[in-house]
Amino acid sequence: MRKDPSVNVNGGPLRPCSTKPLTGFFRDGSCNTCDQDRGSHTVCAVMTAEFLAFSKYVGNDLSTPRPEFGFAGLKDGDKWCLCASRFLQAHDEGCAPLVDLEATHQRALEIVPIEVLELYSAA
Repeated sequence: MRKDPSVNVNGGPLRPCSTKPLTGFFRDGSCNTCDQDRGSHTVCAVMTAEFLAFSKYVGNDLSTPRPEFGFAGLKDGDKWCLCASRFLQAHDEGCAPLVDLEATHQRALEIVPIEVLELYSAA
């Protein structure tokens, strides 16, 4: 798989999102993406208890540890490369997490308008 250029939503270099926990479609700590990333794991989100509860409710449990996959589970304050469509859904439901724009890949803009991302800027 060939990575897309590592460019953030502001047009600058994509900054790392998180190495603890290790995140990203490529598990490289950044929200890099490629054509094979069907979920568009491009939004670097700062987890909140509210968002984690919402995600679990809609069928994507990110908080329960899954040791068989080396996944300790996410907690409030962790950063994670979130699927752009899940972020937009959380926005529509009023429980979107904060976003690190410098670590959010420009391809997130194919799904989430920049104005929406900017509403949740963690900076």
